[in-house]
Amino acid sequence: MSGGMADERDRAVYMKLEALKDIRAKVVAVERLRGRLAQEVEVVQAEEASLAEYRAEMELLLQEKMAHVEELRQIHADINAMESIIKSAEDLRNKSLEHARRLYDEYHPLKQEVNRLVTQQLGHDLSLPNLTAEDDPVPPEQQPPPMKSCLSCHQQIHRNAPICPLCKAKSRSRNPKKPKKKD
Repeated sequence: MSGGMADERDRAVYMKLEALKDIRAKVVAVERLRGRLAQEVEVVQAEEASLAEYRAEMELLLQEKMAHVEELRQIHADINAMESIIKSAEDLRNKSLEHARRLYDEYHPLKQEVNRLVTQQLGHDLSLPNLTAEDDPVPPEQQPPPMKSCLSCHQQIHRNAPICPLCKAKSRSRNPKKPKKKD
């Protein structure tokens, strides 16, 4: 029986050695995985720090954008106010011009009638003074300003307009200034 016992002990030792070998392989695999896991945790922590910086930068950019949006809103409000003021001034000028034309239409025939009566009734050649160029409500025919077509909306705009007042597109000159040559 001692041979059978020895075989059984050898087999038990062999099984324990096999188990130790299996455990050792699994411990090595666990260590390898632990190392990879530690690397991934480091990457996650580094990316978290980067994300925090990116988010802070994004917040600053959004604040800057909102400041510019507010600035643009204010500029548009100022433009709208100025357009309203210009429209009111143009309306007032046009009303005054129309009123001046009506008064002139009354003035001219009345002046001629007075001059005729003075000549006929009094025998004098006394005529009332003519209106000066400043008093004349009808300005001499003015040439319209030079115009060009907007490249975007094709409406006629002033030749020197940097942007189209209708569609707000940038305008380019057909004859851009040539840079001066240095001597």
